[in-house]
Amino acid sequence: MDLMVVFWGLLALAAEGIRCQGVYAPPTVRIIHSGHACNVEEERHTERVYTIREGETLELTCLVTGHPRPQIRWTKTAGSVSDRFQDSSVFNETLVIAKILRNQGGRYYCKAENGLGSPAIKSIRVDVYYLDDPVVTVHQSIGEAKEQFYYERTVFLRCVANSNPPVRYSWHRGREVLTQGSDKGVEIYEPFFTQQGETKILKLKNLRPQDYANYSCIASVRNVCGIPDRSVIFRLTNKTASPSIKLLVEDPIVVNPGQTVSLVCITTGGEPPPILTWVSSNDSLPQRSVVKGGTLTLPAITSEEAGIYSCVASNNVGNPAKKSTTIVVRALKKGRFWITPDPYHNDDNIQIGREVKISCQVEATPPEELIFSWLKNGRALRSSERMVITQTDPDISPGTTNLDIIDLKFTDFGTYTCVAALKGGGIPEISIDVNISSTTVPPSLTVPRGKSPLVAREGDTVELECLVSGKPKPIILWSRADKEAPMPDGSMQMESYDGVLRIVNVSREMTGSYRCQTSQYNGFNVKPREAVVELMVQYPPTVEPVHMEVRQGLGRPVVMTCRVLRAHPSRVLRFEWLLSNRLLHAGAFDPQKDETEYTIRNLNREGWGEYTCNVINEAGAGKCTFQVTGKAYPPEFYYDTYSPLWQDRPRVYGFKLQWTQMNPNAVDRIVAYRLGIRQMGLQRWWEQEITEEGNIGKGELMTHNLTELIKPESYEVRLTPITRFGEGDSTVRIVTYSAPINPHLREFHCSFEEEPICMFTQDKNDDFDWTRHSAATRDTKYTPNTGPSADRTGSKQGFYMYIETSRPRKEGDQARLISPLFNVAPKNPYGINNPPAYCFGFFYHMYGKHIGTLNALLKQKGQMTSEAPVWSLSGNQGDRWKQAKVSIHPTSSFQVVLEGVRGPGIEGDIAIDDITLEEGECRDPPPKWDERISYCSVCTTLEQYDILCSIVATVLVK
Repeated sequence: MDLMVVFWGLLALAAEGIRCQGVYAPPTVRIIHSGHACNVEEERHTERVYTIREGETLELTCLVTGHPRPQIRWTKTAGSVSDRFQDSSVFNETLVIAKILRNQGGRYYCKAENGLGSPAIKSIRVDVYYLDDPVVTVHQSIGEAKEQFYYERTVFLRCVANSNPPVRYSWHRGREVLTQGSDKGVEIYEPFFTQQGETKILKLKNLRPQDYANYSCIASVRNVCGIPDRSVIFRLTNKTASPSIKLLVEDPIVVNPGQTVSLVCITTGGEPPPILTWVSSNDSLPQRSVVKGGTLTLPAITSEEAGIYSCVASNNVGNPAKKSTTIVVRALKKGRFWITPDPYHNDDNIQIGREVKISCQVEATPPEELIFSWLKNGRALRSSERMVITQTDPDISPGTTNLDIIDLKFTDFGTYTCVAALKGGGIPEISIDVNISSTTVPPSLTVPRGKSPLVAREGDTVELECLVSGKPKPIILWSRADKEAPMPDGSMQMESYDGVLRIVNVSREMTGSYRCQTSQYNGFNVKPREAVVELMVQYPPTVEPVHMEVRQGLGRPVVMTCRVLRAHPSRVLRFEWLLSNRLLHAGAFDPQKDETEYTIRNLNREGWGEYTCNVINEAGAGKCTFQVTGKAYPPEFYYDTYSPLWQDRPRVYGFKLQWTQMNPNAVDRIVAYRLGIRQMGLQRWWEQEITEEGNIGKGELMTHNLTELIKPESYEVRLTPITRFGEGDSTVRIVTYSAPINPHLREFHCSFEEEPICMFTQDKNDDFDWTRHSAATRDTKYTPNTGPSADRTGSKQGFYMYIETSRPRKEGDQARLISPLFNVAPKNPYGINNPPAYCFGFFYHMYGKHIGTLNALLKQKGQMTSEAPVWSLSGNQGDRWKQAKVSIHPTSSFQVVLEGVRGPGIEGDIAIDDITLEEGECRDPPPKWDERISYCSVCTTLEQYDILCSIVATVLVK
């Protein structure tokens, strides 16, 4: 009778939509976890610590409520630069980090906001556990023998292992466990913290013969997160010695670019045999380098690969040995010159009878190999009383040569060439020509008339120009003069050989003053010349709103306002209003205002459309766009609705469609909604009208129940508001049959139709896993006489979970499926005196001659899974689905566990489906309800079951 009441109640809800009062709700948030958590502990203020092993998958889900649907954002506490959280925030409900690393631990925040009230924030701390292999290093007391470990020497064995949580150490000598006080010759220091991590030291006082043995250090985190212990063995002998090495190369090594360089390092001592590695002063070895044993080969070396290379030998005894050599790659670069006229005259021009000095500078590697020579008009020039050549000048930078011409004569005019080379050849020479003539003059800079200030429009290509004179003509350097800001290419200075700075696609940020100046080595030893060019970049007006929806009822006025925020030049010339491409109004902009308006006195259908306001200055136009319509706003679906409505029928489900109306009285009162629904993949729509009586309030929650939806199909639902002016804009959503994800207990139901299987997880400590399958995809070729031929509802497309007992499974193997964590909120804040009751139900299929056992267990927080099952059944139960129900009384947050145990043979598949968890003690199911489902797959309503199916079932049973 109760079932009939429920059924007819659902039919009544389907006949008319139900509207209930509601309001827009601010967000709430909670975090649930899945993936591979080792443990989840409660912290103060209800925040949790989630423990996970390094390399596992972190998966956190942020469940929110609120309307409109809140936006979700995951962030992480600020850490070091290397600890940035994927360089940005994550805007998904579920945060997944595959193969998590130790530096990705920390506090993760889920923030939800929908514009109502304050954002809701919850956090969870993720603690990543790991244990690295321990390392044993051996040391002697300071000042004692370094080559070998003699008798009567004190030796320290230090064990280090990086871990989280803190590690525990134990020492063994051979098979003997060493503890403090167990051997008078042994002293064990308690762990202490160093930069390398926690350390434990074993002190061997005055070495004895029995001290020469195998020592093992075992590091343990006590199997936390299933992390096994790790150990390392070190053999101490009377030959144990720290490493020593020798480099079979010169220091330094001077080579030409392109040569292949080989560095050879050999060990000359050390027990155990040292391991050789190479390091470079450039942080890392060149990519093309080849290391083979103790030999490092650098093929076709370049100048960038020059530096210090070190061979390091380590055998964990004493300090590592290190030998280094320097590779010098010969090179000549950056030749430059300058002219110094007679310092006793104020005139910088070159004149007959004065002294002139030509200076030439070159960067050379190595600098001691640098040699210079001078030519005049192509002929070699020798030092004389009137032409003095100085190879090095202590007052000038290294690598400099000077040519002093005393008492300049007319015959001295000509081209002087400075030639730089390296001893031994192999590197091309550098030659610099300097022309000395009566026209040689120092540089000067001017800005051409009309070139400053320079006015340009945003996006143009501009040329800033400085006229440079002088012989020889110097290089010009451009920089910002008004502020410390980079140039357009990102550098602080830009070079120009013609005095012109070209800027492509100039922007408004580039407005300002630019300095042009001669470089320091400008051909003369004089102060750099400079000038300033002003650049003004014009840009179109920036306006608001850029885009705006305007909705108004027919016959009513509409006012649109376009506001100017900034523009250059700020004097705006004119404005124009358009509907589509039709000009409505244009004119000059009022200089006393920063906005322009356009008014529609009586809105009609011809006035619907896109209105554009162009505000125009010399640089272009800024555009405000208004979308004007008399249609009602679209409704907003209330997304917190649980997907399926429970119906006591196997093939159909219902859905409670909930929505609010955005600005319900924007154009006119909404009199009805047009509801359209179609099955995904099909073209046909079914439509009906839902009438609305009275005014709809802002934030009012409306409801309409959809029924007769076929499992497990998905549907597209379209909802359109209707006013006396016609239909408004529609909203569409997809309704999918799926069990809710960990909802309130009274609503939990899982039929395994979706891949996430309702957040059930496989036990990592069992022997094998449960498998999700449907009868349409399951291969029964090898075991035809076991397992279900359909899911619990009789559908071959429906899914269920089962254990596959074929090889390599053996008798007694266990598979455990664990539910999500359910919270029990005590009414008494000091504890639970009367634990609440819950009814745990499920359907099972146990068909086959080798059926083992199906157990249901209860796992409470902070406790191991209960040893005794709360429900258990063994053996063949026939080829049909049956229902099991059991009352449970948890005292804290809990999970339910379904355990399948393999029987003696391969025909022992056990299946489960339709798991439910309800508040309250279990009630007996309707008489023979599950039998009627099994036998009467053609029945679709309760009335048919009561009238027709009871007769069919009776006949089939007989």
